[in-house]
Amino acid sequence: MKIENIPADIKSKSLKEARDEINEILANLETKNLDLSNAENAYKRLLNLNKHVENLFKMKSKQISKS
Repeated sequence: MKIENIPADIKSKSLKEARDEINEILANLETKNLDLSNAENAYKRLLNLNKHVENLFKMKSKQISKS
């Protein structure tokens, strides 16, 4: 999954916002009886959020190593 595949609403999130949404999705998946379609959509969003967080860490790592 490339950064271009991540939806704009996710790309605009800060690390804290992404982490908070990840925690919320995980809590919902663990505790609620979601139908398969909703669970699948939540899981896909979770993957996109995770990729976004990974990209944020990569960019920050590059900034740190340059300085």
